[in-house]
Amino acid sequence: EEARLIYLGVAHGLPQSDNRRLVMDIGGGSTEFIVGHGLQPLKLESLYMGCVSYSLRYFPEGRIGKSNLKQAELAARIEIEAIKRQFSRKHWQEAVGSSGTARAIGDILEANGWGAEGISRDGMEWLRSALLKAGDASRVALPGLREDRVAVLPGGFAIMNAVFSELDIEHMLLANGAMRQGILWDMMGCA
Repeated sequence: EEARLIYLGVAHGLPQSDNRRLVMDIGGGSTEFIVGHGLQPLKLESLYMGCVSYSLRYFPEGRIGKSNLKQAELAARIEIEAIKRQFSRKHWQEAVGSSGTARAIGDILEANGWGAEGISRDGMEWLRSALLKAGDASRVALPGLREDRVAVLPGGFAIMNAVFSELDIEHMLLANGAMRQGILWDMMGCA
């Protein structure tokens, strides 16, 4: 249900397209994946991995190192493996990220000259280097990073990077709408 509502909010906020879209939303404790066309979700999945749970589990006290970043990414890749076939590149033409983590990463990349229109694979590589150089979430001082996202950025980044790798994403657009808007559209009967 959460995935359906997210898709509804995202789809209503994007221009109409004949393309199938992969919509992904990294929340605090779960990540939703939806493939849809127009306003209709076609495949929905929720995985129990989120920016808060991964940050707490893999980056205790905010420490960021090659080893724990690799462990977090590997754990996320293993989770994604279960849905990889259903959500592979052959099922969609555009990737779209919604909500906090995608928006936070997009804002950081844009503010640092790594993308004005979403998230790119090159931008993700740059951000990975910046996080490892900082070594601690509290020392990540990047333009575009909001204070309320600092503690959960490492976990959210690890999940996003794993998704880019497993689902072969080169570029991800950012959506303005998400679940809140989806709930409103659903209440108005505009599904």
